[in-house]
Amino acid sequence: MASILVVDDEPDIRAVIRFALEGADFRVHEAGHAEEARQLLGSEDPDLMLLDWMLPGRSGLELARQLKQSAATCATPIIMVSARGEEEDRVRGLDTGVDDYITKPFSPRELVARVNAVLRRAKPEARADQIEISGLRIDNVSHRVSAGGKRVDVAPTEYRLLHFLMTHADRAFSRPQLLDQVWGNQVYVEERTVDVHVRRLRKALEPTKHDYMLQTVRGVGYRFSNRV
Repeated sequence: MASILVVDDEPDIRAVIRFALEGADFRVHEAGHAEEARQLLGSEDPDLMLLDWMLPGRSGLELARQLKQSAATCATPIIMVSARGEEEDRVRGLDTGVDDYITKPFSPRELVARVNAVLRRAKPEARADQIEISGLRIDNVSHRVSAGGKRVDVAPTEYRLLHFLMTHADRAFSRPQLLDQVWGNQVYVEERTVDVHVRRLRKALEPTKHDYMLQTVRGVGYRFSNRV
């Protein structure tokens, strides 16, 4: 069970966040100001921090900057939560090194989704050097794709898409999930971009008759499977 440290000086906000996170099976720690958060970090090692910008005393922005500069805490993902929603404020927050920025008021469902997305990026699943399914092989060392011993030429984005789907075979993913995992949260592209790259990947796999493995899941998105 992943643990989340919530740093906010408003008890009502902390209660809403706690309810949403515990409902999603997270363990929650709370702090009302920066010094209390630093004390908790001395005894706890949270998997992620939700940090309010406007804190009494030291601001959340200053605390985030210090944590990202410390060897002990620089790897801990931080999501900044703030009522300051102007572009300049978001840029200032992200420039401190935080991993995401959420503007108040927020949807509890979106908050949980953002937490899950940041945790996935912070602790990606182990990548095998080589994966082979029904004769289609992807080599993560040489970054080459082959089928039946013949090289398959794919562009870098299609390679990343194929690698992600092959390492999660038989699981269906929505377009937003694929954008998050393959393109990352710092790249702003439309969901239909996924469709374009899937079509290109299928075309590359047509000569070896592996294109059927990139399957459309109606109402969801796509999956990779050798099951017809």
